[in-house]
Amino acid sequence: MKFILGTKVNMTEYFSENGVVIPVTIISAGPVKVVTIKDKTKDGYNAVQVGFGEQKESRVNKAQKGQMKGDFFKVMKEFRLKNDDKFEGNVGDMLDVSSFEIGDMLQVSGTSKGKGFQGVVKRHGFKGGPRSHGQKHSEREPGSIGGGLRTHVPKGMRMAGRMGSDRITYKNLKVVFVDKENNVMLIKGAIPGKRGSLVEITAR
Repeated sequence: MKFILGTKVNMTEYFSENGVVIPVTIISAGPVKVVTIKDKTKDGYNAVQVGFGEQKESRVNKAQKGQMKGDFFKVMKEFRLKNDDKFEGNVGDMLDVSSFEIGDMLQVSGTSKGKGFQGVVKRHGFKGGPRSHGQKHSEREPGSIGGGLRTHVPKGMRMAGRMGSDRITYKNLKVVFVDKENNVMLIKGAIPGKRGSLVEITAR
């Protein structure tokens, strides 16, 4: 299992050797440092904790300082391994994009863009009401929620509310290009989040 942390740069186009235009997302991936290795016999499961990004010492609390062992990171994430998988490495190892190859199939997780409080047209794709027959200022209203004999709003009713800022995972994304010198990876397709947001990348 291969894994790394990175930040989303932007989207662009990549021309393959055959001249095919591929939409890709540029990811500035790693390097990350292995901070802790968890074992199934001791901790109950196999996992690897890694640190990413430099941080000031004044912004790290005492508990984090003890876990980071001298280095201070902006982000620490844990990648859980399967029961049979074992991490072939040691605490203090540095992981970068060199472990990934063109053609690897990835699973990428990130936080989607926050859009604030939105109505039903944008949030759920409602059609809205017509502007004719005496209606006024009701094009984007939700309409009836079907009260009937109920005295409450059913759970899961599609209504206006907070939209975005959700954890989203995309699977089966393909590595198109790897720049090992600059720690840059090109991944086919779109990836959740705004520019500069953190993404978790795993390949099995």
